[in-house]
Amino acid sequence: MLGLDKKDTSLLIIVAILTLLAPFILNPFPTGSAMAQFNAGYPDLMQRFVIFGIFAIGFNILFGLTGYLSFGHAAFLGVGSYSAVWMFKLLSYNVIPAIALSVVVAALFSLLIGYVSLRRSGIYFSILTLAFAQMSFALAYSVLSNPKFNLTNGETGLQVYADDPQIFHRDSLPDMPHLFGLSMRSTYKLDIGAWSFDFNAGYYLCAVIMMVMFYLAIRIFRSPFGMMLRAVKSNQQRMNYTGLNPRPYTLAAFVISGMYAGLAGGLMAAMDPLAGAERMQWTASGEVVLMTILGGAGTLIGPVLGAGFIKYFENIFSKINDNILHQWFSFLPDGIEDFMVFIVHPFIGKGWHLTLGILFMLVVIFLPGGLVEGGQRLGKWIRNRGKGATDAKTKQEPAE
Repeated sequence: MLGLDKKDTSLLIIVAILTLLAPFILNPFPTGSAMAQFNAGYPDLMQRFVIFGIFAIGFNILFGLTGYLSFGHAAFLGVGSYSAVWMFKLLSYNVIPAIALSVVVAALFSLLIGYVSLRRSGIYFSILTLAFAQMSFALAYSVLSNPKFNLTNGETGLQVYADDPQIFHRDSLPDMPHLFGLSMRSTYKLDIGAWSFDFNAGYYLCAVIMMVMFYLAIRIFRSPFGMMLRAVKSNQQRMNYTGLNPRPYTLAAFVISGMYAGLAGGLMAAMDPLAGAERMQWTASGEVVLMTILGGAGTLIGPVLGAGFIKYFENIFSKINDNILHQWFSFLPDGIEDFMVFIVHPFIGKGWHLTLGILFMLVVIFLPGGLVEGGQRLGKWIRNRGKGATDAKTKQEPAE
């Protein structure tokens, strides 16, 4: 289907089903129950899942295929956001022109940075990309916020004001990001018994775009271009000896990866029309590296899993506080209850980074292939166990 083999088609269908049914899958607990705090099916968080999934998929094309580790990809995320907000300010709140401009500007910006950075490889390439990202952050935070031209609005962030031109805006259209009149915040709530499910227009726009980007990533991975990128990662020196110049391929991968990041930035602005310099910080670049490695660098679905895992911890696990812990351990005697809360407290709430760090360390040590490798091992164990049970049953049956 769509030029994919059976395995890749199955993977695409699984991703599509999980993405489209996310409002049900991410709300497994009744709304009023004590476990409802672990539900992640509300629009803002689901949008983050798919937007950062797009970001990580694009980063994986560069890092997973070519082995070039960029510490500056947040620059393209920020550039995409600024471009989208400027489109809102100048034309209208329609998200299509905003997203298109964010991809184009990110492509040009990544072409410039990639052309310079790819003159070096290894740690030198990583440091160069980090330097460019921090320079971009400094420009957005201070230099480009000069009142004379004010492209970024500094630490306040770029946003849409009532006196902005918005040439094509009409009173009949929503006064917020929309898709040809359909507001991105439009949400249909479905109540089934004790459960409540939200179907948000903005989420489904991001979800459809993510599925398209995932499909394109599959085609890139399976194409001759993808094979050339793998050759660069495997042994670039040997590739040079064959007379092939790897730079055009690595530059193309860098630009494609930057376009994915710009798209993610544009979608972030489309969901919330505000762009700030913090999106270009080095911490945002480090976050996408963690997502890719945690999920499984070089795999197709790994970065999406890693993005969902980290964003879940950031938005759900971090909200657990001492009051919730006391509810969990209320069945214990008072002294033991307080002791258990004291033990668990450093790992939840503001300490969620500690828990994530421990999990990341365990994954790197025991599952170098990330969560995808963990799933593969689990599947293999289940198949072997089922096969063993079948063989044992066959041996016990008398021969006829």
